[in-house]
Amino acid sequence: MYSFDDLIQIVARLRAEDGCPWDREQTFESLKKCLADEAEEVFQAVDNRDMENLCEELGDVLLQVMLNSQIASEMSLFSISEVIDGLCKKMIRRHPHVFGDAKAKTPEESLKLWNQIKAQEKAEKGKKTEQKP
Repeated sequence: MYSFDDLIQIVARLRAEDGCPWDREQTFESLKKCLADEAEEVFQAVDNRDMENLCEELGDVLLQVMLNSQIASEMSLFSISEVIDGLCKKMIRRHPHVFGDAKAKTPEESLKLWNQIKAQEKAEKGKKTEQKP
């Protein structure tokens, strides 16, 4: 069975100088439609309760994340490791009822906490943007 590290290497190889011409020419902009199409196919698989197809389509969505991250890495913007790190930090931060002392006994309470933290993060991000010269 292949690993996540294998996937990173495969995507890098596809984008390499001697890789796939189609993959090499992709940009953030050109991949937008691909990501939207793959997300729609995930929705269809869920609606159809087709778990085999859902597994495949989730892989296709992951490929879009990997390609965008590889492009960003090539441009020295960020790496897939930074995407994962940021996501892990967000999940821990937005689940204080799991990773901290907050309490949430229902899905509604969990969602309320999530939205409160998200709003706070947005406000703090806005303050940082305003402070930049």
